[in-house]
Amino acid sequence: MKELALNALDAAAQRGISYADVRAVELREREITTKNGRAGHVSSSESMGIGIRVIASGRWGFAATDDLTREGIEAAAALAVEIAGASAETGERDVRLAPEDKHEAVWVSPYRVDPFSIPVDRSLAALLAVDAELRHNPGVKLAEASMQFARTRQVFASTAGSLVDQTRVTSGAGYSALSFKDGEIQRRSYPNSFGGQYQLKGYELVDELRLLENAPRIAEEAVALHSADQCPEGEFDLILDSSQLGLQIHESIGHPIELDRVLGSEANYAGMSFLTLDQLDRLRYGSEIVNVTCDATIEHGPGLGTFAFDDEGVPAQRNDIIRGGRFVGYMTSRETASAVGRKRSNGCMRADGWGRIPLIRMTNVSLEPGAQSLEEVFGAGHAIYMETNRSWSIDDKRYNFQFGCEIAWEMRDGKRIRMLKNPSYSGITTEFWNRCEAIAGREHWTLWGVPNCGKGQPEQVMGTGHGASPARFRGIRVGSAYAG
Repeated sequence: MKELALNALDAAAQRGISYADVRAVELREREITTKNGRAGHVSSSESMGIGIRVIASGRWGFAATDDLTREGIEAAAALAVEIAGASAETGERDVRLAPEDKHEAVWVSPYRVDPFSIPVDRSLAALLAVDAELRHNPGVKLAEASMQFARTRQVFASTAGSLVDQTRVTSGAGYSALSFKDGEIQRRSYPNSFGGQYQLKGYELVDELRLLENAPRIAEEAVALHSADQCPEGEFDLILDSSQLGLQIHESIGHPIELDRVLGSEANYAGMSFLTLDQLDRLRYGSEIVNVTCDATIEHGPGLGTFAFDDEGVPAQRNDIIRGGRFVGYMTSRETASAVGRKRSNGCMRADGWGRIPLIRMTNVSLEPGAQSLEEVFGAGHAIYMETNRSWSIDDKRYNFQFGCEIAWEMRDGKRIRMLKNPSYSGITTEFWNRCEAIAGREHWTLWGVPNCGKGQPEQVMGTGHGASPARFRGIRVGSAYAG
């Protein structure tokens, strides 16, 4: 692969460009699903190709190919330069990149068990065992379970002299139980909705999740929700579990800090951003206990946003986004960093494969653990506690939002009083985070994986990470989305 990447770089460099970088990518994926006692689908795929990005005539050009012959690579390089030339006719300003050092490295993400060494039959049997346990409860009408694994090897080479070979192995697993009664569907998912939990790990993640052990509880809760009271509507103190808080971070912090959205060069799927440049270092984003980082380093944890180098050859970094409640940082690329006077990119450019151009993407955007115990977080006199995302909606500036969860409990003095169904809450991003008054400590912190974040056109689907501990928010609007 290194030879392919260097050959492609040479093909681009010979065409009068001012800069070029190449990503040679080899991807292997496996997905296994079950549905009501049967295999849903079992699929395995492999792909390999090269993406070539150039600056010529002051503009970007990009082309990709899976024809890895000399002729195929030459054609892709020529097309990238041709596209850059066509872009020069727009009359926009020339591309300027923040400087970056030359890097040479070989990196493999840590894992204990290669997921592709596990026979498909073994994985399928594990999912079917969970499926059977869920449907052992007669109230469960539909059980679905899945596992997904991927190995991506990428060789990055640039005309700046960088040559980086990195391999990432990711795994994910989870399930859901659906119960239908009196015209109403209730759902409980484990360990999270939208496929479960995903991390930068091998097959050991499947064992760590204790899927079978938790199946009876999940089935019981799905059925019990039919008899639960409707979530009340009004203003309450709100406690969120770490998985729901992870999605709250994703939507109301992660997307608006993407600097390409702020500068207006990206608006697909998640819209633009209320975090205009004049807000930096000035905006009170949250209360003083709210601290958020954008961290791609392995020290942060095995997140889907963990890597050694981004797709511009910039090393993984840890950067403050919110510190003591104040907004202090964006996620940048080499180009956007230069556009706002920053000396260096903070390494957030990624593409979802060899056939797509890199974009600014969330790495691991996480809420730092707090100083409170779990008892203190739940110790409010009267609160609503919600778990596991069910739905979400947020405006195209990432400011007004509404979330629904699968299950909730009314809390009094730290004790669960009753189960509640169809819970939801809404708010305004900065008002919500300024009402954060308690965050549990490190021992309750989990780095969640979101495998399906969409951005760009054509759409790119990327995995991101979000760490959080359960937290409490004061005086939040609850219950309006699914009011009975």
